[in-house]
Amino acid sequence: MLPETELVILAGGQALRMQGKNKLLQQFDTQIQLVKIYQAFNAEVTQVWVNSHRDHAIYQKIQPNIKCFSDENSGFEGPLIGMQTAWKYVSADYILFVPCDITVIPTLIYQSLHQALIQNSASLVAYVEINNHGLYPFCLIKRTAVKVIEEHVSQKKLSLKRCFDALNATVVKVNQPTVYFHSINSELELTQYQNALSI
Repeated sequence: MLPETELVILAGGQALRMQGKNKLLQQFDTQIQLVKIYQAFNAEVTQVWVNSHRDHAIYQKIQPNIKCFSDENSGFEGPLIGMQTAWKYVSADYILFVPCDITVIPTLIYQSLHQALIQNSASLVAYVEINNHGLYPFCLIKRTAVKVIEEHVSQKKLSLKRCFDALNATVVKVNQPTVYFHSINSELELTQYQNALSI
């Protein structure tokens, strides 16, 4: 049996390259992103949270069981701020973080991330690598990582990669040859992704 875990969907960015559209409420493929992520993990986690500075009422109308929180500061300084803030709300000792703009969610990835931490006991975080590209915001973190995360944030060292190096990160590698984008960062990428799906 895997440890109690809560899910935090990271949606705290400004989405400037998407003209400010809320990516969590967009439909990249067959479902709205919020619904796709919620349905993928809801049966495995004890609570689903959205880390976002807007649209909390809309999220909860779509999925009433969702809880929401905003970053402690409003500077849009990146996902590490959301990860730091999350531990002030979550009661579980493990958080699965998922970026709001994920395209394909790998099969059994929740179990794979937990197994990676079990097998690498010195690691405080396990993150996903898709087709040799590190998707650092897609990760499982232990509560014992909080001190290091707080130190990095207080020193304005906001790189996930550098922070994860300090947490002795382990990697779960996924190969999905048909995936052209593991996440969507612009209108152009969304168009290219949707065109690829229609082929």
